[in-house]
Amino acid sequence: MVSVFDVDASKLIVELAKELKKDPKIKTPSWISYAKTGADRERPVDDVENFWSIRAASILRNSYTHGTVGVSRLRTKYGSKKNRGAQPDKFFKTGGKNIRLILQQLQESGYVKLVKGEGREITKKGMSLVDKVAAKIAKTEPKAIVKKVETPANIEIVKKVEV
Repeated sequence: MVSVFDVDASKLIVELAKELKKDPKIKTPSWISYAKTGADRERPVDDVENFWSIRAASILRNSYTHGTVGVSRLRTKYGSKKNRGAQPDKFFKTGGKNIRLILQQLQESGYVKLVKGEGREITKKGMSLVDKVAAKIAKTEPKAIVKKVETPANIEIVKKVEV
């Protein structure tokens, strides 16, 4: 069985975002084209149409891979260094409203559930969605076969071969 760990994360997030766009409960707020995502950003989001669903897919994948996640932990994950000119760069967490709102929408859709005092964890419905998308990606990607090649010095070399 194919899982999240067997496919490329960026491909998974893009495909999962397409699936989440179909969900009527996960919708982009109107103010997102004017708001920055954190103190470390200089400008608002460029790709307004896809930002919300891609961030939601990324949060869902993080919930799958890391277990229970909260807003604070995700703020740290999506934060980055701010360019402060002549001063040294400084790390800033990203804004929490976007993450909080996405988690609430994912919870309303039934993909994550609230764990009191710990954050949110993925539900069986969310796991099946992510696994379904991962299996779809695994079918389209070429599979790598591992071959052992013996050398004269009796050293085994593992070689990946695309099929």
